[in-house]
Amino acid sequence: MSAPLPPGLLVAAPASGEGKTTLTLGLLRAFSRSGLRVRPFKSGPDYIDPGFHAAAAGLPSFNLDTWAMEESRIADLVAHAAEADLVVAEGSMGLFDGVAKRGGAGRGSGAELAALTGWPVVLVLDASGMAQTAGAVALGFATLRPEVRLAGVVLNKIASPRHEALARLGLEEAGIPVLGVLPRRPDLTMPERHLGLVQAQERPDLEAFLEAAADFVAAHADLAAIRAAAAPTRLAPPEAPPVLRPPGNRVALAQDAAFSFVYPHLLEGWRRAGAEILPFAPLADEGPDSSADVCWLPGGYPELHAGALASRSRFLALTRAFAATRPVHGECGGYMALGAGLETASGERHEMLGLLGLETSFAKRKMRLGYRLARLRAPMPGHAAGALLRGHEFHYASILAQPDAPLAEITDANGDPVPETGSRRGFVTGSFLHLIAEAT
Repeated sequence: MSAPLPPGLLVAAPASGEGKTTLTLGLLRAFSRSGLRVRPFKSGPDYIDPGFHAAAAGLPSFNLDTWAMEESRIADLVAHAAEADLVVAEGSMGLFDGVAKRGGAGRGSGAELAALTGWPVVLVLDASGMAQTAGAVALGFATLRPEVRLAGVVLNKIASPRHEALARLGLEEAGIPVLGVLPRRPDLTMPERHLGLVQAQERPDLEAFLEAAADFVAAHADLAAIRAAAAPTRLAPPEAPPVLRPPGNRVALAQDAAFSFVYPHLLEGWRRAGAEILPFAPLADEGPDSSADVCWLPGGYPELHAGALASRSRFLALTRAFAATRPVHGECGGYMALGAGLETASGERHEMLGLLGLETSFAKRKMRLGYRLARLRAPMPGHAAGALLRGHEFHYASILAQPDAPLAEITDANGDPVPETGSRRGFVTGSFLHLIAEAT
């Protein structure tokens, strides 16, 4: 019999930028240093937050996605919390935000994850522009979906004792518990760039930041009440865990500041299936291991390192030689690096690997964001032609040329086709799709 799963809760908010990540990191580190073993999770498609979660809690953080993942896959990932004392998951965007149409298990909202797992919601509420109205806002969250239970509110950006008293009054009248009151703290904001937060590994002050966040949250939130609000996890581990087919038996994986977006659940699934991961760093002029049977270039920030990548002659030569005899696949940033050229925001073009004819530009930025459903027209590493893949797209690149044969027929979450079909040439494949799971 499998071990019982620990209780959990979901940190959510009405919108992005209200303080979810700071509160989540503060809770993870504060609970961890008190002796609890805390398993973090992230709702929805996000590469950056899980890196901060893992640093704060000392345990890997997996993405749980109710649009892209079947319930059995979510249950299998949640089962990794069996040895923990507590689960703390972080929502994305607003609690009820998702796609318009159902796909997979649902619409991809944090509310659906809370309903599925039974984890109560700790609502972070930016009160900087309101007072008693905080009660009305929280009451709406508490009553919109009966299957989503609101544990209480953590008020954020409180300006003064009077401001706190008025906000508390509104919540008291609404019958909503106050679990914390966080004053304004500009030095604890998270620096951002165009795809979200600056990554955890890029912050030399990360440990000091996490300790400061834990001190701040411990001083201004009721940790005992928050822990007590956690509820038992409803999901049971599946009898037959879903298989994540790896792209190969020995996977050469690009990993550095230019190529860093790999979902932890994918790597865990590949390893569980018996694959060996062989990291290499293109920016250090390293190429794929000659013993690998497949090369995978993940997403990241090649546009910030285009000049450096174009000058790494060993990386370019070794990857081109590898692609002559074995499969190479690129996701988003990796796809751009496989192309002929990449134009930076300043308009300077740099030659890339040239294994595909793709030309991309950041000189005229255009955001492409959303869930994607891809039907493969040809095989790619780990997946046969005809496979249906679920993932998401998030980039600011414009396609100047995409001359090769399309890799897939790709639609958005509403079923509308998108022009970013990916490309294939010889052993080389790539697309802007960040793979989350194969649809069943």
